[in-house]
Formats: sequence, C-alpha cells, structure tokens
Amino acid sequence: MDIYHVKNAILFGFFLSFMIGPVFFMLIQTSILKGARAAIAFNLGVILGDVAFIVIAYFGSRHLLERIKDDPRLFFIGGLILIVYGTITYLDKSEKKELQESLNLSTNINYFKLILKGFFLNFINIGVLALWLGLIVVIGPALDMNPTSIFYYFTIIITSYFITDLGKIILAKQLKNKMTPLVVYRLKRIMGVLLIVFGVGLMLKGFLPKDNKINTLLEQVDKK
Repeated sequence: MDIYHVKNAILFGFFLSFMIGPVFFMLIQTSILKGARAAIAFNLGVILGDVAFIVIAYFGSRHLLERIKDDPRLFFIGGLILIVYGTITYLDKSEKKELQESLNLSTNINYFKLILKGFFLNFINIGVLALWLGLIVVIGPALDMNPTSIFYYFTIIITSYFITDLGKIILAKQLKNKMTPLVVYRLKRIMGVLLIVFGVGLMLKGFLPKDNKINTLLEQVDKK
C-alpha cells in the first residue's frame, strides 16, 4: 500500500471522528460525566461495532448487503431503539445526590456495560454499514482487492479514528469542573432530545424515496 492510500486512510479516520450523530454526543457526554476511562471504554465499544460492520461488508454478499441496507424495517427498528433510549434519558429524574455521584470518578463504573452500550448504539445505525460497504466497494479495486492491503487500510482508519477520539475525550474532560448537578440534569435532557431526533431521522430515511433531497440530508445526519 503506497503513501497516498496511507494519508487517505488517516484523513478519513480523522473526519469520521467528527461526523455528527448520536455516538458523537454520547462520547462527549460520557467523558464529561464519568471521566476519560469510561469514555474510552464506550469508544472501544463503538469501534467494535465498526469492526463488525467492516467484516460483514467485506465477507458478506454484496447483493444481500445492498438489499439489507435499504430495508425500511431495519431503519424503523434502529430508529425506534434510539427514540426509546432517548425518551428514557429525557424522562430520567435522578435526584441531585445521584447526579453529584455521577460526577465523582470514585463511583463504581461498569466498563463492560459501557463497551456494550457503545457497540449497540453504533451497531443499530444501519447507515454505518452502508458507509463501510461503500468504502470497500470504492477502495477495494484501488488496492487490487489485496486482502493484506485492505486490512492495513482499514486498520489505519480505525487507529486514526480512535486517536482523534482520544483528543475529543481529553478536551471534554476539561469541562468536568463546570458540571453542577443542575447542568448535568439539563445535559441529560438535551442528550435525550438529540437521540429522539436522530431516531426519527433514521426511521424517516427508510421510508423516503432515494432521490428525495431530505433523504440525502438525513444520510449526512445519522452518521457519527
């Protein structure tokens, strides 16, 4: 793999980290409320979701994947999950004492649960599958469909993506001292609204015509 594709993979991973979506906001929220280690655990789950999609896209049947990624039922299910989770987050009326404990890094944190949370929040977005499938279709021939070159290309993307997210986590952590229980409560409600919006957008995407301009806009919104 030549230096051009290495630079291309690094840049793609960098910009992928800044694609706005539920994962982006949840990563920032986790870093602020639970600390860097918790955010890294969450991010590892997100990356595992990406790896799973890459494997599916590479080894799966392209014809089958093309049908799956446009199946309205999958968009509906993924969107519904986001809406339910967002509603629960919005309606959660934790007491101030509980909110204050969430700001204390000594509080026991279930890192395995955070990994699963990151994995499933990423995995339910079928648009991510379409993204990786499209990239494989584009970059595969450019790399002569060489499995080793393709492996290194996607490894560089994931590594660049992870390193960039570490920077976001560290920056977000600096806001921790400004987080009062009231601010945390409001942040959770905003996060809940955002998840509901992304869920509705994901559901609409599955039912709008492919050539609809709104659908094109939603494709940009529901990615990370």
